[in-house]
Amino acid sequence: MPQPDLLLIEDDEAIAELIVWHFAREGFSVRQTPDGEQALILVEERVPDIVLLDWMIESLPGIEVCRRLRRNPKSANVPIIMLTARGEEEDRIRGLETGADDYVTKPFSPRELVARVQAVLRRLRPALAGEMLSYADIELDSVAHKVVRNGQIVAMGPTEFRLLRHFMEHPGRVFSRGQLLDSVWGQDSDIELRTVDVHIRRLRKAINLPGTTDIIRTVRSAGYALDSGKSI
Repeated sequence: MPQPDLLLIEDDEAIAELIVWHFAREGFSVRQTPDGEQALILVEERVPDIVLLDWMIESLPGIEVCRRLRRNPKSANVPIIMLTARGEEEDRIRGLETGADDYVTKPFSPRELVARVQAVLRRLRPALAGEMLSYADIELDSVAHKVVRNGQIVAMGPTEFRLLRHFMEHPGRVFSRGQLLDSVWGQDSDIELRTVDVHIRRLRKAINLPGTTDIIRTVRSAGYALDSGKSI
């Protein structure tokens, strides 16, 4: 893997130094700031491959930085892992719903954090090519318009194909029904939110072949995500 560019946004100096040391040792190029506003400037200067973002930082809360990164076309698809001492389920869901791809609670093992970042980068790298996507036992060919799971070709409609492709471009990320409408049907669509549920059911029926696990996770009061159920 080429040297990945990591942006660390952490205002605890001791934790930041520890993280920088471990990632530099693993061959990462690391930029670090304790300040949310400064982080947004750094992203404008050079878009990172991945962001490690603390929830409680200077000038802007991490959750707001995450929201702004997702709104910025330059950084909309950059994976974001949130670091926080807030371990309650409601906080985790809020972070994921805002756009975080993963959530690591403090205290954490620096070696485990490196492994999780490397796993996210491996998982999302196929999406950068724009043609072949893979996640768990699923492969999607955007050019041939073909989906294969566990070696078997999966038949599905065009809307379900677009839904699956969107999920596979952002594995693990939770999308609300409104976000899926905007991304899959288009912002000018007048389709009702309940239509998303119908197509999710159709996608589940198509992709969940006999002997396979349900790859679509329903997050109560939040939306849906592509999730193999295995920790990374």
